[in-house]
Amino acid sequence: MNFNDSEIVASILQSAGLVATSEEAAADLILINTCSIRDKAEQTIRKRLTELRKTKIRRPGMLIGILGCMAERLKSRLLEEERLVDLVVGPDAYRSLPGLVKETGAGHQAVQVLLSREETYGDISPVRLNSNGVTAFVSIMRGCDNMCSFCVVPFTRGRERSRDPRSILRETADLFGSGYREVTLLGQNVDSYRWVDAGGGVTDFADLLCQVASIDPLLRVRFSTSHPKDITDKVLRAMAGFPNICKHIHLPLQSGSSRVLELMNRGYSREWYLEKVARIREILPGCALSTDLITGFCSETESDHLQTLELMEFCRYDLAYMFMYSERPGTPAARKLADDVPREVKQKRLEQVVALHRGQALESMRRNLGKTLRILVEGPSKRNEKEFCGRTDCNQMVIFPAEGAAAGQYVSVLAESCTSATLRGRLVGETALAH
Repeated sequence: MNFNDSEIVASILQSAGLVATSEEAAADLILINTCSIRDKAEQTIRKRLTELRKTKIRRPGMLIGILGCMAERLKSRLLEEERLVDLVVGPDAYRSLPGLVKETGAGHQAVQVLLSREETYGDISPVRLNSNGVTAFVSIMRGCDNMCSFCVVPFTRGRERSRDPRSILRETADLFGSGYREVTLLGQNVDSYRWVDAGGGVTDFADLLCQVASIDPLLRVRFSTSHPKDITDKVLRAMAGFPNICKHIHLPLQSGSSRVLELMNRGYSREWYLEKVARIREILPGCALSTDLITGFCSETESDHLQTLELMEFCRYDLAYMFMYSERPGTPAARKLADDVPREVKQKRLEQVVALHRGQALESMRRNLGKTLRILVEGPSKRNEKEFCGRTDCNQMVIFPAEGAAAGQYVSVLAESCTSATLRGRLVGETALAH
């Protein structure tokens, strides 16, 4: 979401006549887009801002701005108490950036962090930053109404509002026409997407998925993130009905304990989640599952933790993002629940979760060995320019020799070896199934 927001900001500033540079030393304005989801993210930003302030002493005309969730949460503190920045702009106020930059350039500090019930930036064509020309993000909605007790997002990004599907389809079709072959539809909870047109007609997320997938069979469609309580059979059937909708669902669990899930205000129980996973596998056999997991949430017992491990054994996630609980100021959990699990216990439980997942991820990768996989080539591998990388329909990264392939092609790769995170193989058959 933040990466997509940065592309929107770049478009707004470019339209106002500002020119981007990749050289920090040449920049008159440096903007940092931020996240408040965990304390570690905020500490990383603070360290970066402290470094930039030292640069500003040598270059007093340089402006430093902070964007996004941390800007919304810590506005006055960043400007007045710590004086780390000149400009603070929240996630719904990016259109005001050109004017705020001028105001700041005149020697004033500037701040705009008001949240909106309407802003979706649906009319703005994002500037694709550091793009590989093959994959792109497309935002379909903003904000979140779920109010999970641990999460700061509803307070920093505001209420849910969906983007006009016509603008989504226009942006996606333009991307395909420009050579992009994969889009990821983004939302804090894409399953809540709902657009009501002037005539009262409703487009839900399943409808939108089908419309985007219908642009062209060669356009791969992904989405993130789904909320377990909201993903419907209609969405699953849409995925089953279009070969170009990738068979991968990110389904955050957070905890395997119903008691902890209730404290988290997740809106589902352990049993309900298991039934949802079973339903996904019934309608979409072979669909990859990824998740988010938090260890050491308020009052989590060893029994609660073991239930998480047991549920992981059942779900056998292909990918998981795993973290210790980090209390965020202003959230319902911070106001009402004690962060009472010792850090060393959180860490030990996290290590157990990570170890279990790594074994499961390796198992998942090994099941592909000896199979010929259809890969969308994204471009050169980060570690070796003589190799290319791309992903399977199930979102598994594959590395293979570059000979005869090009970014944006679909190729057939025979999987020959793997780690828990990556498959390796070689091209077989027709190099380019489609371009």
